[in-house]
This record gives sequence, structure tokens and C-alpha cells, in this order.
Amino acid sequence: MNGEGGAAGIFINAAYLLAGALFIYGLKRLSSPRTARAGNQFGAAGMLIAVVVTLLHWEIVSFTWILVGLVLGTGAGLVMARTVQMTAMPQMVALLNGFGGGASALVAGDEYLRFSAGAIAPTVDVQTTIMLSVIIGAATFSGSLIAFGKLQGIVTEKTYMFPAQKLFAPLLVLGMVALAVFLVATAANLPLYVALSVLALFLGILLVMPIGGADMPVVISLLNSYSGLAAAMTGFVLSNNVLIVSGALVGASGLILTNIMCVAMNRSLGNVLFGAFTAKAITGPAASAEGLVVRDVTPEDAAILLSYARSVIFVPGYGLAVSQAQHQVRELADLLQARGVQIQYAIHPVAGRMPGHMNVLLAEANVPYPQLVEMERINPEFDRTDVAVVIGANDVVNPAARHDANSPIYGMPILDVDKAKSVIVMKRSMNPGFAGIDNELFYNENTRMLFGDARQSLTKLIQEVKAGA
Repeated sequence: MNGEGGAAGIFINAAYLLAGALFIYGLKRLSSPRTARAGNQFGAAGMLIAVVVTLLHWEIVSFTWILVGLVLGTGAGLVMARTVQMTAMPQMVALLNGFGGGASALVAGDEYLRFSAGAIAPTVDVQTTIMLSVIIGAATFSGSLIAFGKLQGIVTEKTYMFPAQKLFAPLLVLGMVALAVFLVATAANLPLYVALSVLALFLGILLVMPIGGADMPVVISLLNSYSGLAAAMTGFVLSNNVLIVSGALVGASGLILTNIMCVAMNRSLGNVLFGAFTAKAITGPAASAEGLVVRDVTPEDAAILLSYARSVIFVPGYGLAVSQAQHQVRELADLLQARGVQIQYAIHPVAGRMPGHMNVLLAEANVPYPQLVEMERINPEFDRTDVAVVIGANDVVNPAARHDANSPIYGMPILDVDKAKSVIVMKRSMNPGFAGIDNELFYNENTRMLFGDARQSLTKLIQEVKAGA
């Protein structure tokens, strides 16, 4: 497609350049919650231009099948948009990553089928990108399905390991690379290509299966990057400039986001992928809470504490998503704000099950964007805060990360909730978080535990605040 000249070729490449510019500008706008909606719109406009120009240019396209795919895809998209709850967005994102990778693998497979049938004679570089597209795309597809299963509760949190698994994974990758090189260096061999595809699917399962659910923000952003890389490889296969550009943008932004997630947990990507926390590995004082006292609080007393505060910081976590209490926390915040209380929300980068999970959840409840404050900017505020309300967060507010070298979360940047004058923790029970350790915050003298479902607890607080108005 890139080799055609003339006025048509200039128009097509100019349209692709415009689409690429819209993608880049859209990504820039996505960097802020205030402009994120516009960023999505710019990106969608760029993709519309790319799709329309490609369909008008590629004369061998069968518009019958394009229309069938359009109807089916639009129908599926509308159903998911209407039925999938905001609390299930992590599962949705995981699926979309998988669909992207699977589509790239299918396109590469189609090209290889044409090659094996003698319809085309691809050069070495095209054959190489076919192999990369199927390896990355198939691994992304199967890995994303496992991530979806973990988040949906279909696949349990148990770490699936077998003897020498950590050694087997790199050996599998080396074997796949050798097989891909062999396929590129020889004539078309469809059975071996199918074998490579199956191995790539198995690799995706092998890589994601052992990773715990609390590491899903990193896994989802990494799989997103993989889907972009697979799309870029497919762009080289099809000689499509806009697919190369868009895939590279997704791949690069996904890797950057993955790095941000890892820094937020003070862990390397290798540690996330191959060294997930396990409760049985925890030793030392961080694992024990003997002799410590838990102080609980009633909804009535908690409402009084909140009503007479000058500043309140809400700290949302996965428990907020599980109980679907985002609308209740917004209602409570509005009531307090009407009484002159300053309201902010502390957002930890890895709170929830996907990057930006808490932002998305609170946006659904129309929480004002300026009230969503990132960890680096909110931490100095806790010293001056009257009440910090922790809703379903655990490891990201554990003070042990700052001082306990025996703790598996030692060194992880946390929200300095314990520095607030008073802390109210909403939690179902004293069960530990993913790291499998007790949270020191729960035993601090300035901490009060409000046990129960977050949604029910917030509803009671709302009633009490209204009654005392």
C-alpha cells in the first residue's frame, strides 16, 4: 500500500499522517482527567479517518464481509457498553487487549496461509514480522483471557506452578524463536506455523497464570503494550503506515505506563511477572499482630467526627469497587462539603485492578476532577488533614512499607494516611491484603475501624450526617 504514488497515494499518506497526529494529540489529552474525554474523541476521530481511507483505497476488500463485521462488532460493542458495569472495567480492558492481540495474530495467519498456498512470495522482512505478529498477538490473546478470568473470579487466585516452571518459560521462548527463524529461512510449512501459534498461546497462559490479582494493573498495562506491538508488526506485514504508527504508540505508551505501575509498587517488572508475593513466604514481625489493639467506631460516632472536621481525604481502594459504593461516597462528600468541609480523594497509582481504576470509578459518580489528587501531591496534605477515610484500600496505606525491612512491601510508595489526625478505615474484616500481612495502620491509636460492607457503611454515615444537620 505504501508503494503507490500519484495524487491518490499522496492523499492517502496525508490522511494517515493526520490520523497519526490525532492519535498523538489524543494520548496527550488523556494524561489529565480534565481533558481525557476530549482525548478519546480525538483518538476516535483519527481511527475513523484511518479506517475510511483504508477501505476506500484497498480495492480488493470485500465490503460484504466488512459490513458483516461492522454489524457484529457494533452490536457486541453496544451490548457491552450498556451492560458492563464500571466496576467490571478491568475485565473489559483485559478482553479488549486480548481481542487486539488475537486480531493481529489472525491477520498474520491469513498472510501465511496465502504464502503457503503460493498466492504471495513475501520477503524475509515481511516473513519476520508475520512471525512476530503471531507470537506476540497469540500470547497477548491467551494471556488476556487468563487476566479476564482472574478478575472475573473464573480463574482462582491460586498460583499455578509446576516443577521448573521458571526455567521452562525462557526455554519455551528460545524454542519459539528458533522455530520462527527456521520458518523464515525455509519454504512455507503450515504445520510448523500452526505449532508456533499453539506454543504462543501456551506462553501467554504460562506468563499470566502465576500472577496474583493485585498485580493486575501492571499486567493489564503490559498486555496493552503487547497488543500495540502486535498491531505494529501486522502493519509491517500489510505495509500500512497508520497501523504501524498506531501500534507503536500503543506499545510505547503501554510500556511507559507499566514502568509507572512498577515504580509505584517499588518492584521490577521481572519481580511482578516471576516473583509474585505469596503469604507462605512472609516471615518476621510484619506477619504478626499479637498484642495489638483494634479500635472500632460506630456509624454515629464516625458521622460526628466527619461533620466537625475541617478537611477530609477519602482514600478509595478495590473494596470500593467491589461494593460499588462510588455514588455513596460522592453523596457523603457533597453533604460534608455543604457543611464547609474541604474534600479531596487520594489516588494511589496501583489502587484497584487496572491503571486509573479509581479515577474511572469516581468519574462515574461525577466526582469533580480537581478533587482527585495523585499520591505525590496528596501525601504532604495528610499532616494537615483532620480525617482520612480509607475505603477498601489495604497494602497501599500500610506504614510498614516505610520502615519494616522484613515486610514484603518494604520500599513501596504508599499514601501517608497514618499521618492524619484521625483515620477511619472501612473494611469487611481484618483479613490481610494481597501481600498477606497485617496492616499496621489498623492498630494505630488514631485509627478507628468501621466494619461492614462499604456501601452499607457509607449509607449509614449519610443518614447520620443528614440527621445531625
